[in-house]
Amino acid sequence: MDKNPLPSSLRRSFLMRLNTGFASLAAMAGAAMAQQKAVENARWEPARHDQDDWLGNNRAKHRVLFDSTSSESLADAAVYATNFYHANQSDYGLESSDLAVLVVLRHRSAQFGYNDAMWAKYGEPLAARAKLVDPSTKEAPKVNLFNAAASGEGSLNHGVTLDSLAKFGVQFAVCRLSTRAYSNTIAKASGGKAEEVLAELSANLIPNARLVPAGIVAVNRAQERGYTLMNL
Repeated sequence: MDKNPLPSSLRRSFLMRLNTGFASLAAMAGAAMAQQKAVENARWEPARHDQDDWLGNNRAKHRVLFDSTSSESLADAAVYATNFYHANQSDYGLESSDLAVLVVLRHRSAQFGYNDAMWAKYGEPLAARAKLVDPSTKEAPKVNLFNAAASGEGSLNHGVTLDSLAKFGVQFAVCRLSTRAYSNTIAKASGGKAEEVLAELSANLIPNARLVPAGIVAVNRAQERGYTLMNL
């Protein structure tokens, strides 16, 4: 037996403080685990911006997105979009209004978002960046080749025009960054002002087209609004 045992009151006080410490540690550990679980279970939601609301202004049952950056990928997008409509109509009995189809035109496909009037006026500088020639004339195009009716070998659009897609209800997002680059090219070639050319191109888009801040942003926002991205 200890010669100087602790008084019972001190022992009780010590044990109470020890138990309180353990309880505090347990509470802290429990709170940390709960916080970690809450973070793990948190569902990420994309931010919404008013300027992107047009992407959701439809009651479509299915939404699909084609991202084009060249004449080749745009040609593929035109064919696949047509197939998308036809297959859904013939095998699922769906109407065009049941489908939301978006084609993004950026980088070296953006120039096909401008109408024939712009190609008649600025065909050479518009074609220079992508080194395009009209297969029928072997010269710089004077019309939008993706709205030309010609088909067969040498045709860029494989016989599927952007106008025909617009009649189905396809929406086109034309990159403003690329349009600005084309405006600078045209201004240098014509001696005009880039801002005036930009305004002119912006006012002369193909049917169902709109200028978006950047094509890559439209690709992102469309996916956040439920559009399935198709690789081309």
